[in-house]
Amino acid sequence: MPNQEEEPKYRENEHIVENKELNIWEALIPVFALVGMLAYNVFVFGDDALSGSNQFILLLGGAVAAIVGFFNKVSYEKMIAEVAENIRSTTGALLILLMVGALSGTWLVSGIIPAMIYYGLQILNPTIFLAACVVICAIISVATGSSWTTAATVGIALIGIGEALGISLGMTAGAVLSGAYFGDKMSPLSDTTNLAPAMAGGDLFSHIKYMALTTTPTIIVTLIVFIILGFTIDTTGVADTSSILENISGTFNVSGWLFLVPVAVIFLIVKKAPPLLALLIGTLLGGLFAVFFQSQIIWSNGLKYSINSIPSDLQEYVQWDAGKKNFYGPGIYELVKSKENVSLENKLILELPTSKTEVTQTFSKTSKVYVDGNLVGEYHATATPTSFLQSSYFAVIDAITVDTNIATDDPALNDLFSSGGMSGMLGTIWLIMCAMVFGGIMDGIGALERITESLLKMAKTTFGLFASTVGSCLALNVTASDQYLAIVVPGKMFSKAYEERGLAPENLSRTLEDSGTVTSVLVPWNTCGAYHSSVLGVGVGEYALYAIFNWLSPFMTLLFAALKIKIKMLTTTKVS
Repeated sequence: MPNQEEEPKYRENEHIVENKELNIWEALIPVFALVGMLAYNVFVFGDDALSGSNQFILLLGGAVAAIVGFFNKVSYEKMIAEVAENIRSTTGALLILLMVGALSGTWLVSGIIPAMIYYGLQILNPTIFLAACVVICAIISVATGSSWTTAATVGIALIGIGEALGISLGMTAGAVLSGAYFGDKMSPLSDTTNLAPAMAGGDLFSHIKYMALTTTPTIIVTLIVFIILGFTIDTTGVADTSSILENISGTFNVSGWLFLVPVAVIFLIVKKAPPLLALLIGTLLGGLFAVFFQSQIIWSNGLKYSINSIPSDLQEYVQWDAGKKNFYGPGIYELVKSKENVSLENKLILELPTSKTEVTQTFSKTSKVYVDGNLVGEYHATATPTSFLQSSYFAVIDAITVDTNIATDDPALNDLFSSGGMSGMLGTIWLIMCAMVFGGIMDGIGALERITESLLKMAKTTFGLFASTVGSCLALNVTASDQYLAIVVPGKMFSKAYEERGLAPENLSRTLEDSGTVTSVLVPWNTCGAYHSSVLGVGVGEYALYAIFNWLSPFMTLLFAALKIKIKMLTTTKVS
């Protein structure tokens, strides 16, 4: 992360590709084609569009741009070279995404995220219920990096509590989403928070720090409004969260000492340590705290069994139905025949139990193997449970790399206490790389330069450029119906325009989040609007007015631009 007192040098090796033969309408053909294809694709696939089809549509958009390039005498080699340069420029962002996935996994198994939720839920009070909803959802969303997970778990519980208190469902849903999207914006674990600076060409933690300038007053205004609303409505009943708290404390060892890990990461960020280093240390500390504080999680998620190998002379006749492994997780394993003329005496089935404590028992069973009725040998299978050290290694490494799920007695909490690890970030990485292909070809054929030139002519002032960005993000949320695309497409289109005007990439990445990420939930047919409306059981029209943080954010970023507050420059260029 660059020193804030020094002039940061972004994209210092990039150049703007010019193509005098390309006019503005030709340059816009791939953009219109992409938006049209994305809108139809989201309409067809809905929430599943991000599973891969949107990524392929981005590649198709790149193909349309390539066709335009061929007609304007741009070589294939030149386009591919720009794609390679684009992908190379996102290397740091992609690595950070992987580390964010790793960190979220260890912070889950160590109990850090559950502890944040546990203490956050205890601030509920009927009089300030709505403001408390904002704070709780903000805490949980910052901890998890996901507004969707927050709404689908704690958000649902708060909706139920609000209904019991006699509070309007629209108000409660608006408060839940305001807090959830505040956390989604500000959390380094959030995919959109990583995506925006990747598109703009900036740095994750610089982006978060710069975004706080507009986000802080927005959330303060939001809280003030909800506090006032809380004192003007009558509430009945009691906000009962005892069941959720009992499930959390019964599953995890909740302790204030767990907050030493996020404090350490914040300290490293404040001291301007490289983001990858801060995230790596946070990941490792999370794993270490899991070993010391959450032995029950280590055993339940890391317990494996070592089963002795099938004798070599029997391997062609029998095998485990689970395949060949060095270690087997808890479950039922059966020795099966590899050939029709094989028979087994004493069918061998091993039942290896789960446990939240140490397992000392060795499980064993013997089976004789016959071929055409003739005894060829016997297999004495023994399953030995792993030690605490081995189980710790399995639990922590799995949390870092793959899906991890912590089981509780509350189904809603089971959804909340899950993490995809590094593998969970691959979808976003895939999206970024496909966006870089589209952007690279657009750059290679000179389309971005032509669009940038036209935008700068229309946006005579810095405010005009910010307003154009906000308008584009809102338009993409309405037409393409997806918040990721509302970040990706304007991000690639406007990055050169901001650079041409001497504006640091943080200006663009902040504007993308202030207008692209948070407003998606206000569009009923957007994936975010449809999802949250369905999950919370409240129509978009019912909560839109009360999702104060979401609709206020773009106005706040435009206010800062109009008043020229904290407009970060690449050079000493005067803000016009």
